[in-house]
Amino acid sequence: MFFVYIIKSVSSDIFYVGHTDDPVRRLFEHNNLPVQSFTSKHRPWLLVKAFEVSENRADAMKIEKKIKDKKSSTYIQNLLKYPEMFAKLLVRALDC
Repeated sequence: MFFVYIIKSVSSDIFYVGHTDDPVRRLFEHNNLPVQSFTSKHRPWLLVKAFEVSENRADAMKIEKKIKDKKSSTYIQNLLKYPEMFAKLLVRALDC
């Protein structure tokens, strides 16, 4: 199963959206890998939510892109607050 996950930086108060087949492992990587990246500059991260998408990685990538295209922390906060928004996004994006 692939997930779209949302993590939040404790130090910078920002969100990051990604996709993975293992949200716990991915959170560990964001917090611990010695690679210089966007997320390494804003450690530590907390896993806020992991939404199940499908068995298909391409579907998870599609949903991740739709969320990132909004470029809005308010949109992400609304996805977290109103799970039905994610359900509608999933249906619309995967029906295309």
